[in-house]
Amino acid sequence: MKKYARGSIYAVIIVFTIAFVCGVYYLYNALSIGTGYSAKYLCSQVFLSDRDPDYIVTEEINPTNPLFGLVSSNIDRKKKEVTAVGLGFLQDKTAIYRKGFGCTLAIDRTREQLMQQVEGAAPSFKNSEEHLWPTGNMVDLRSLPPGVDREKIEKALDYAFMKENNGLPVRTQAVAVIYRGRLIAERYADNITPQTRLLGWSMTKSITGALVGFLVKDGKLDVAQPAPVEEWQQPDDPRSEITLDNLMRMNSGLAFEEKYAPMKDATDMLYDSANMAAYAAAKPLANEPGEKWSYSSGTTNILMRIVREKTGGSLVDLHRYLQQRLFKPLHMDSAIIEPDASGNFVGSSYMFATARDWARIGQFFLQKGKWEGRQLLPEGWMQYCTTPTPGSEGQYGAQIWLNPGTAENADIKRSYPRLPDSMFYLSGFNLQRVAVFPENDLVIVRLGVTHNREKAFDFGRFAAMVLEGVG
Repeated sequence: MKKYARGSIYAVIIVFTIAFVCGVYYLYNALSIGTGYSAKYLCSQVFLSDRDPDYIVTEEINPTNPLFGLVSSNIDRKKKEVTAVGLGFLQDKTAIYRKGFGCTLAIDRTREQLMQQVEGAAPSFKNSEEHLWPTGNMVDLRSLPPGVDREKIEKALDYAFMKENNGLPVRTQAVAVIYRGRLIAERYADNITPQTRLLGWSMTKSITGALVGFLVKDGKLDVAQPAPVEEWQQPDDPRSEITLDNLMRMNSGLAFEEKYAPMKDATDMLYDSANMAAYAAAKPLANEPGEKWSYSSGTTNILMRIVREKTGGSLVDLHRYLQQRLFKPLHMDSAIIEPDASGNFVGSSYMFATARDWARIGQFFLQKGKWEGRQLLPEGWMQYCTTPTPGSEGQYGAQIWLNPGTAENADIKRSYPRLPDSMFYLSGFNLQRVAVFPENDLVIVRLGVTHNREKAFDFGRFAAMVLEGVG
């Protein structure tokens, strides 16, 4: 019995030791993501969006993951950078602000190297304050188009700006409604203004898709051809069969795990990698290209690197192209996509813009890529982007989400059964939405930081209320 007792004690000690080591290993890696997330997010919100850091930490960072409460941050307003550290001494990371480019984690790059990347960048531009949206920044909400019920629209906005729903905080930041090409309603949370740049998270993917469209129009890219990715060019590499269309449609077959947790691809790429496109491009195939749809931020960052290489090869070249082809023509003077440390825009996740500029993107897509009489995107590009990708159950096109429900797929579970089948939308991590309703000539923008997306806010109900308000 004594030998048995000793054996049991040893077994318990071994199990405890293994559990302890595994726990320390997990915590160490989790803190690496936590410090990266905290430094980057706080830097952007303070220096790009000019928001209160205490509120950001308490209401937006810490609720994202309980472990983020173990991270402390220091803001250096003179250098315009934020350093975050775990438990006071572990896994410190620093995010650096660069004017016109937002914040970037200094991973495998010095501050001086990051500053050199943006030398010679074109200065920002400013819209006219005397012209009405969308040409300028002036808004007149006194009169409404015929058939619009102001009271119903106001009730919809009241619903969007509830403080809590189902006992959970909603945290809507901004709403804008565009009907028949006019901004007919907008509202903002406390300490958010029409000039506040707000994060769109994965809504950025649709902007990356638009940049690919410009290059297709220029004749520099063909979606049917193999993607020009350096890592895949060996003849015996099966990844050489991945087309640009596969990347656009998220069916590349790459083994990328889109989970937001420690030691997962999405978070390791965003918060622990200097070169996000290279991180994703290094992944092996899990499936044959085109065989399976699998949502992946990694593939979008590969797309953005392709855009950079086709527009000159440097961050400054890419910035110039983005400004000249999209932001300036659409009068999006607030919009910024932040780059990673390698000098590539994080096309999967990091565009900031005002609600009015996000609305401009929605109106641009509603108009099938046409703006002020000019066809900027290729003819038929928006039809291509809104054609369902096989394997996605009709819910995804090419860097754009869909709302299926035609006679051919009536049994498919729709994301928004209350809303029209023809709706398509840009979607962000915290229930950011730019929803486009072609049959109703309507665009709805909802920006916020909603952590419990399933229970805290029903975007479908809100959008249905707006639809009722415009008749």
